[in-house]
Amino acid sequence: MDALNQLWESQPDLWSSLVPIAFSLVASVVAYLMYQLFYGSRHIGAGVHRTFLIGGPAITTLFLGIQTSIPLSLGLLGALSFVRFRTPVKDPAEIGFLLLLIASSIGAATKNYLITLILFVVVFLALGVQWLTRNRVSLYGRSNLILAVDKNDFPGLETQLNNFLKERLPGLRLETMSVVDGRVSLHYQYRRKPSFDGLSFTNDLKKVSGPSDIEVFLG
Repeated sequence: MDALNQLWESQPDLWSSLVPIAFSLVASVVAYLMYQLFYGSRHIGAGVHRTFLIGGPAITTLFLGIQTSIPLSLGLLGALSFVRFRTPVKDPAEIGFLLLLIASSIGAATKNYLITLILFVVVFLALGVQWLTRNRVSLYGRSNLILAVDKNDFPGLETQLNNFLKERLPGLRLETMSVVDGRVSLHYQYRRKPSFDGLSFTNDLKKVSGPSDIEVFLG
């Protein structure tokens, strides 16, 4: 009985635990809304925002539980080593939102609320300026194209694909290139004109690729 009392007394009080977790949840909601406002409705990504509402409070709780305990930190590292994420992040912008979520969760756990608020204000202003500037300097909205090709077929198709895409898509720019599970994923951005016919473009692209299995995602 004494051992149970000592264990209960060693735990932080309810208020000191509830406030950081609640703050982290609010920060996660704000990060989720910022993702949707500046990124989610116009880009093709891995959907990392679906983890925000759970991930933020969960990360905060982990840090509250670990505190300064080195054994617990090593145990957490060992537990996480068994987790293997198979969904690739398709756009580097998503990494920025994940870092924002993690930073806000750690800030809540360490009770650095003011710094976390400043972080959100700075990020919101930076994304807002970027968005307004992009709308002024671009005549057409930027759209996304993601291609997935078998790794063995890609060397023989690379030149033909590049020539076809440069001819059909104005302002073409390769954003990312990755190899996952034996397939090469290419993420492009281009200026999409109102007269763009996605179905015709996809059919012509399939003809260029020939018998090779190519997946096309337009956004």
